[in-house]
Amino acid sequence: MMQIFFLLMIMSMPNEPSVRYHASIYPTEQECYQALDKYINAYDSRPQDFKDKMVTKAFCIPFESFPIEKFKKDIGA
Repeated sequence: MMQIFFLLMIMSMPNEPSVRYHASIYPTEQECYQALDKYINAYDSRPQDFKDKMVTKAFCIPFESFPIEKFKKDIGA
């Protein structure tokens, strides 16, 4: 088993039937939090009229995973 970090971004907009989400995985906690900061900074830099029409939250969630081939080189496995 290996630990990965799951970046979950949740968005809500008026008159939508549900919330929307997007998720990505990262091999390290640091990379996940860097991506989270980039996402939040991009949202914060948008005009207020955009933010009045979309709210968002994002989280880095640690997760035990079976080995992921793509990440083997990133963690030295």
